[in-house]
Amino acid sequence: MSRYDPNPFEEEDVEVNPFANSGNVPSANSRLSPLPPEPYDRGATIDIPLDSSKDVKAKEKELQAREADLKRREQELKRREDAISRAGIVIEEKNWPPFFPIIHHDIGKEIPIHLQRIQYIAFSTWLGLVLCLVWNIVAVTTAWIKGEGPTIWFLAIIYFISGAPGSYVLWYRPLYRAMRTDSALKFGWFFLVYVIHIAFCIFAAVAPPIIFKGKSLTGILAAIDVLGDNALVGIFYFIGFGFFCLESVLSIWVIQQVYMYFRGSGKAAVLKRDAARGTMMAAL
Repeated sequence: MSRYDPNPFEEEDVEVNPFANSGNVPSANSRLSPLPPEPYDRGATIDIPLDSSKDVKAKEKELQAREADLKRREQELKRREDAISRAGIVIEEKNWPPFFPIIHHDIGKEIPIHLQRIQYIAFSTWLGLVLCLVWNIVAVTTAWIKGEGPTIWFLAIIYFISGAPGSYVLWYRPLYRAMRTDSALKFGWFFLVYVIHIAFCIFAAVAPPIIFKGKSLTGILAAIDVLGDNALVGIFYFIGFGFFCLESVLSIWVIQQVYMYFRGSGKAAVLKRDAARGTMMAAL
């Protein structure tokens, strides 16, 4: 055997044409070449159908219409605010007390600087009256427990229910608005009602035996009366007497200061002129 003889165990590569005549059948040991892989382009883009130009224009028109509507509403709101300010109407937002706002109160921003001290003390007298009426309920409740009867307790409740909100509506809010707007008419109303407030405080501090022997108010006479029956009730009544005395003194100071400002600013002459004009118009 020659050294260049082919290997008898090597398979012969036979190229087969698949499109050749079917009569020529390839042998069993023949093999087909694999097909080339399909080309794949990593940078190929996928077309996603977008909105047509008509849809885009429709959305732009809708946005423009909404923007125009918002501008129209802002202009209308500004026009109303200007009309309200020209008419002198002030929108009062409730901001006091901070934890549960029930009234509008902002002395630092709405009251002139030279009147803020008087306004703060007047506000203290309103809070002081509320404190006096609350303590009056406590003292009268103690007297009721010790055998004085429920009638004086119901009267103490009536004093508080009518006095706390009534004093704010009748004299403190008019004074606040008078200080803010410098209205002579509001000053006149404040003087009229505040005198009644001072009279009530003095009456409560004395507590004459007119209604149920005066024990529905913690005045000096009632305190002396109950002190002989029960020392604890007497102490409560004496504390209430001190509260009403302090309230009376502060209230007298406030009305003096407000009246001095009222006279010095010339509002007294304005009030007299307005009163004379009203009387004349009523006569006509």
